[in-house]
Amino acid sequence: MATDDTKTESPLYRRIHGEIVDDLDEEMELEIDDQTLSDMMGEVIAHPEHETVERRFYFKELLRLQRELIKLQDWIVHKKLKVVVLFEGRDSAGKGGVIKRITQRLNPRVCRVAALPAPSERERSQWYFQRYAAHLPAGGEMVLFDRSWYNRAGVERVMGFCTDAEYEDFFLSAPDFERLLVRSGIILIKYWFSITDDEQHLRFMMRIHDPLKQWKLSPMDMESRRRWEQYTKAKERMLEHTNIPEARWHVVEAVDKKRARLNTIAHLLTQIPYEEIPHVNPILPERVHNPNYHRAPIPKEMYVPDLYAEHTVQT
Repeated sequence: MATDDTKTESPLYRRIHGEIVDDLDEEMELEIDDQTLSDMMGEVIAHPEHETVERRFYFKELLRLQRELIKLQDWIVHKKLKVVVLFEGRDSAGKGGVIKRITQRLNPRVCRVAALPAPSERERSQWYFQRYAAHLPAGGEMVLFDRSWYNRAGVERVMGFCTDAEYEDFFLSAPDFERLLVRSGIILIKYWFSITDDEQHLRFMMRIHDPLKQWKLSPMDMESRRRWEQYTKAKERMLEHTNIPEARWHVVEAVDKKRARLNTIAHLLTQIPYEEIPHVNPILPERVHNPNYHRAPIPKEMYVPDLYAEHTVQT
C-alpha cells in the first residue's frame, strides 16, 4: 500500500499538483502589480522540486515579455501593420492559455481574438474561407485565430464533416489563400501546439473531475480523444502540404504549459521587427468644482446588496 510520501513523489501527483498551482497562478497574473507578484512568489505554498520552470522566474519573464508585447502593439498601430496569428493544436493543447497571456495586457481594440463557432447553414454554402476572411485585420490591428481555416484539415476531416473532394481541395486552396493574404500586406504567423498522448489524457481527466473546467469538454472533444491516431495522420498531412515559404508552421512543444507560453510569446516577438514608440505621459487636468452642484441621492433599493461588508479587508 502506497504511503503519503510515495503518493507525493508519483508522476501523476506531480502533474496534478502542477495543474492546481497553475490555476492559482492564473488568478494572480492580472490582479497583482509586478513587484508585489515577484515578492509573493516566494511565499506561495508549492513544491519547487516539482517545477519545470521555477515560478518566480516564470512570472518575471512573463511580465517582461508582456511589456515587450505592448511595445509591439504600439509599433503595429504606428506602422498600421496587419498581423494574423493562427493557433492550432489538439484539444487541451494549451492554445487558449497562450492566447490569454498574449492579450491580457493589450488593447482589445488593437489585438482581438477570433474564435469562430461551427458554421451555420448559410456559411456552409459560402466559399470556405469567406467567414474567416471577415475577421482579418485592418491596418493597425492584430488578430489571433483560436483555431482557423485549418479546421478543415483537422476536425472536419477526422469527424467526417467535409467530403473527400472538399478535403483535397483545401490543400490546393489553402496555400494560395495564404499567399494572397501575404501579398496583400498581412503578416501571417502559424503555430501548432504539440502534446503527447499521455498528456492529453491527463488534461482531459483533470477537466472531467474539476467542476470549474468541465465546460471545456464537449462531446466532440471526447470523441477526438478516441480518434487520436486519425488526428495524428491528419496533422502530419496538414503540416506537409501547408508549410509554405510565405507562411511557415512553428511547432510549440506544449507538454509544459509555462514553458510553452514563454516560448511562444518570445518567438512571436521575433517575427515582427519593432521599435519602442516614445510616449509623452498625459497630464491629468484639475477637476472643475461648481459650488452650485450637489449630487442627487440614489435610492437605496437601486444598490446591489453588500453581502460581504463584514469581510472587508482593511487597508
